[in-house]
Amino acid sequence: MLPKLPNQPLHPRPQLTRERWVDLNGPWRFAFDDEDAGLAQGWMNRAEPFGATITVPFPPESNASGIGDQGMHPVVWYRRVIRVEPEWRAGRLLLHFGAVDYRAMVWLNGLLVATHEGGHTPFTADLTTALNDGDEQVIVVRAEDMPTDLAQPRGKQFWEPKARDIFYTRTTGIWQPVWLEPVPETYITSVRWTPGLDRGQLGMRVKLNRAPSRPFTLGVTLTLHDTPLVDDRYSMRDKELRRDLGLEATRTMNWRKVTWSPDYPNLIDAVITLYDGDVIVDQVKSYAGLRTVGTENGYFLLNGSPIYLRLVLGQNYWEDTNLTAPSPEALYEEVRLIKALGFNGVRIHQKVEDPRFLYWCDRLGVMVWGEMANAFTFSTEAVRRLTREWMEVLERDYSHPCIICWVPLNESWGVPNLAYDPAQQSYVRALYHLTHALDQTRPVIGNDGWEHIATDVLSIHDYATDGESLRERYGTPDAVKQTLLSARPSFRALLLPDAVRHGEPIMLTECGGIAFAPDPGKPWFGYGTVSDRDAFLAKYEELLNAILDSPSIVGFCYTQLTDVQQETNGLLTADRKPKQDLTRLYNITRRPSKALPGEVLTHIHQAAEAITYGDGTA
Repeated sequence: MLPKLPNQPLHPRPQLTRERWVDLNGPWRFAFDDEDAGLAQGWMNRAEPFGATITVPFPPESNASGIGDQGMHPVVWYRRVIRVEPEWRAGRLLLHFGAVDYRAMVWLNGLLVATHEGGHTPFTADLTTALNDGDEQVIVVRAEDMPTDLAQPRGKQFWEPKARDIFYTRTTGIWQPVWLEPVPETYITSVRWTPGLDRGQLGMRVKLNRAPSRPFTLGVTLTLHDTPLVDDRYSMRDKELRRDLGLEATRTMNWRKVTWSPDYPNLIDAVITLYDGDVIVDQVKSYAGLRTVGTENGYFLLNGSPIYLRLVLGQNYWEDTNLTAPSPEALYEEVRLIKALGFNGVRIHQKVEDPRFLYWCDRLGVMVWGEMANAFTFSTEAVRRLTREWMEVLERDYSHPCIICWVPLNESWGVPNLAYDPAQQSYVRALYHLTHALDQTRPVIGNDGWEHIATDVLSIHDYATDGESLRERYGTPDAVKQTLLSARPSFRALLLPDAVRHGEPIMLTECGGIAFAPDPGKPWFGYGTVSDRDAFLAKYEELLNAILDSPSIVGFCYTQLTDVQQETNGLLTADRKPKQDLTRLYNITRRPSKALPGEVLTHIHQAAEAITYGDGTA
């Protein structure tokens, strides 16, 4: 049974929550600045330029924002008046932004309090020193998002006026939640979890905004299904504390109730308390999952055992709200539908998704491939931008157990001459190794789909529209070997000459893409068409049966979850209605594969129960 939606609003940052926070989504004053005159004219100190009202966090291109203008507007401004409670002045007052695309400047009462570059990652402004003595405080935000800048990590946001092919209407400015949070003078800024399943430990890293003036105490309590696991205290003298927390209590528990997996998404609840003597200075809640992921001998491993990956490509784009979810409940529903279709994972494509979506993947048991929104040109500036923002992505999402793989680049986007340019090849290798340097717990694909030069998974994008073609390419081990050597999807080699194979698993990480025949004159994009619902189901079964019959393919990602604008090849319509009976789609998706003989849902967990700790105890 899936968890129910919470009665209270889900915190916009679910892995680091405090009881006190103020939602600033809703109406803000708004203005376009097409001439980029606002800075020179001092809009941060003026109310009159803000003649429109926008509903945050919906981008101005979307209907839900109340603006609905899809034109090329490189600079936009926001303004909101807030009231500050007297007790908030006792500590510090933080203003959090989930994401602002692409560059942001933030003022409070005319004083600059934050700048940030990167359209998919969060940032925080400390408002404390800019507060005035009155009750009302004025927040102003300037967002700069150059529509035609191809060196900017933009993903599927199109640089032409109208959406077409596989590219969509842009998302400018604030597009993820905004909230206020009063905190003490010394407070917890981040908590990071590293599962040590083989050692029976959970690694913890806690950071403060500053080193305490005298030693503080950090209290940590962990519980799993109401069973206490840890209740420890540590002296905290610096800004950062790292500890490996022993989980001895789990040794007597059923392993299915300990590890995280799609079928048993067990999560450890954490409360972290900062003390000054016996006085509570700060307290946050978090959670973690115990699981391992990796690759070995041609298989993808979860908790030490092979698992067949049944992923669906998620653009996570909505008709009236663009990249922003219509509501927190819509994020839950997206994850629920993924499971209802029979998939055990999702590849979020060319987007860094809202942390609340990842929360529901953690809670409901959906594996996630984390991917970066790519640029579309290669230059020193493009490398700098993507690398810096990618590092922020890795830091933000490191602790989510649902994320099982990292994908910094897709289909040579941003490295168009990868096959021949040593600089571009070095860039892909650098991203691959940088990702591993910052996260040693997950596989990495340097460039997904083709032109592999540094990867832990041999991922292939193959949009064959008939099962016979797929069987010819992947039906036998010899056919797969020949495909890897000779196939050239989109005229690109699958393996570059310098690529060295070490038994990486082989997966079709994009396939399918079947659409209904378009209405005459209506914009359309798909990789193949069918005439009606029955033909759609038959084609879906034909393609998946061919893939599941391959003895060498150990996972797939079907394109795609929903229709998006003119790209009408979803299993669901743009308003999330199934194009066929959910049960029939589920049964096709879940059919056993020949790559894992005798595969059943319980197999993974039976194998996981055999995992031993480092000292040899079960």
